[in-house]
Amino acid sequence: MVQVKTKRMTAAVVLDVEILNVVSSPAPVKASNPVVSETPELDEIWARFKASQDPVLKNRLIETYYPLVRYISERLLATLPRSIDVDDLCSAGLFGLMDAIDGFDMGRGIKFKTYCGMRIRGAILDELRSQDWVPRLVRLKANKISRAMKTLQARSGREPTDYEMAEELGIPIQEYKLMAEESNAVTMFSLNDKFDDGDDDGGLENSDIVADVKSDTPIDQLHSRDVLEVLTTNLSQKEKRIVVMYYYEGLTMKEIGRILDLTESRVCQIHSNVLARLREVAERKPGLVG
Repeated sequence: MVQVKTKRMTAAVVLDVEILNVVSSPAPVKASNPVVSETPELDEIWARFKASQDPVLKNRLIETYYPLVRYISERLLATLPRSIDVDDLCSAGLFGLMDAIDGFDMGRGIKFKTYCGMRIRGAILDELRSQDWVPRLVRLKANKISRAMKTLQARSGREPTDYEMAEELGIPIQEYKLMAEESNAVTMFSLNDKFDDGDDDGGLENSDIVADVKSDTPIDQLHSRDVLEVLTTNLSQKEKRIVVMYYYEGLTMKEIGRILDLTESRVCQIHSNVLARLREVAERKPGLVG
């Protein structure tokens, strides 16, 4: 029996409207098109199922046509981001297959393989759309801009200007700028995706190359350490500890007083005296902290 997975796709889905609408476009896949033989035995199973709605017979039909679900899922996967898993697509497609089995009318003279292929593909695309976090209107605007840009690039062989884009779309320049700003929200990248195209498990991920703008560079850290050493040369051990704990460790005056066994007001007083002395040192050596 084919097990029906009920988990929903949790990966962020970033799709283009054209990809979602073109459900029959060819794409390179590893799997070959499965052949489901329309045998007299299969016809008999269909007839018995339609007459009795026996769940056992339905499971046999699901097992027979499940390779189509896998095949269609892998075809669509070739046009989707890496964050999408083929098993998730198969889960959605399987529900489409079951709906197709229930709704198939044998008297219409249509092959079930053709009918269920559209239902499977439609179920997968519906699931992808439901997981898309970008509003449909924004997605349509982004698609219009993308088509216009491709047209102008093919025509001129260069990146089009905003004015050329606005003229191509037939809208004022201010409206185009607003439209372009709104459509910028349609792109999202996973930090877990590979930075390069290699399949090596040891390769870099996007998260490995993202700069931490809040952290100091090694040069800044060395500079800060040197400044601290110079400025605190003439301070007592207690004063140095207060400076380090307050400015480098982020402790409050109350926490510092608890550590040094001092009152909060006494720590504030020492801190004020230290600042006054350090200010004098900085004024005598203006290039020290520049």
